[in-house]
Amino acid sequence: MKWLLLLGLVALSYCKVTKVPLKKVKSLRQNLKEHGLLEEFLAKHPYNLGSKYFPELAGAYDAEPLQNYMDLEYIGTISIGTPQQEFVVLFDTGSSNLWVPSVYCSSEACSNHRRFNPQQSSTYQATSQSVSITYGTGSMTGILGYDTVQVGTIQVTNQIFGLSETEPGTFLYYSPFDGILGLAFPSIASSGATPVFDNMMSEGLVSQDLFSVYLSSNDQSGSFVMFGGYDSSYAGNLNWVPLSAESYWQITVDSITMNGQSIACSGGCEAIVDTGTSMLAGPPSCIANIQNSIGASQASNGEYMISCSAMNSLPDIIFTINGIEFPLPASAYVIQGQSYCTTGFEGIDIPTQSGELWILGDVFIRQYYVVFDRANNQVGMASLA
Repeated sequence: MKWLLLLGLVALSYCKVTKVPLKKVKSLRQNLKEHGLLEEFLAKHPYNLGSKYFPELAGAYDAEPLQNYMDLEYIGTISIGTPQQEFVVLFDTGSSNLWVPSVYCSSEACSNHRRFNPQQSSTYQATSQSVSITYGTGSMTGILGYDTVQVGTIQVTNQIFGLSETEPGTFLYYSPFDGILGLAFPSIASSGATPVFDNMMSEGLVSQDLFSVYLSSNDQSGSFVMFGGYDSSYAGNLNWVPLSAESYWQITVDSITMNGQSIACSGGCEAIVDTGTSMLAGPPSCIANIQNSIGASQASNGEYMISCSAMNSLPDIIFTINGIEFPLPASAYVIQGQSYCTTGFEGIDIPTQSGELWILGDVFIRQYYVVFDRANNQVGMASLA
């Protein structure tokens, strides 16, 4: 059975923007354990990235293939150091730091993941700086260092990154990735670390100061992040949305409607486009209204259940952004299980100075080819339908 959870990899790094603790959300392991499915899941889905490359990307320029891990996480392989030490990372537009486990890490989460050994890299440069990052789910503390980082075909020299010393809790222990590569803005980077993509831009390693993302559905292969460009077949269909803040990839949503009626975000709201969050998340009261509008009911474990047959009759939920309608069909927001269906919505409190924040996570992003444009501070979205 598939389980969709809110990864909540919006980083709380206590720097230039207002940061607040996120509500604790059940981990994948907790959900599986409650349903007596944990042992079966771990047996069927061992930690293994599998093939790094997909035939769909043969010859693609500066494209990093991503594995779709159960429609929950999109992960790829990078390398750090000389000679190269490989790591599986989550490419996360909801945070800004690069970090991987290190040989200095004493947490159980590091015991079954690759660990960076600075003594085995001739290009490693140590610092006396520490780093601490708290995510919606999971956290890490460690030290900062510099080394050569290879992402796809791009080699970034003197890239600052975190070497974890602690990774508390169980979430990261069961994660299929070793570390996280943040793709948001420098303003939210913990300890003032320069993000990987900023160094790509400053070192002239990308032809354009943008990157793009395609996330496949239903465990299919072909997902990728492309640095310095985007798939030209979508160029004519891109709708550009200006950023409302240069921290996360934050935009203004005009309204959220169904059958022409407002069901949330009346009068507009702020949202971030976040590849590191599985669900589509928003203020609990607004999400509850959406759940009621589509006929979902809350089970004793807190999940919202919905009839699987409803997928054929429920209307699109329309996100109007910068005057353009971006539909989310029922096939996207109804999550098919083996014996029952759940919804792809999650209530979560993220108050900011401009109001409560929505997270357009993978449930939304899978419907669109998304371009993250740093040169013009905008996001481009093209329908995949």
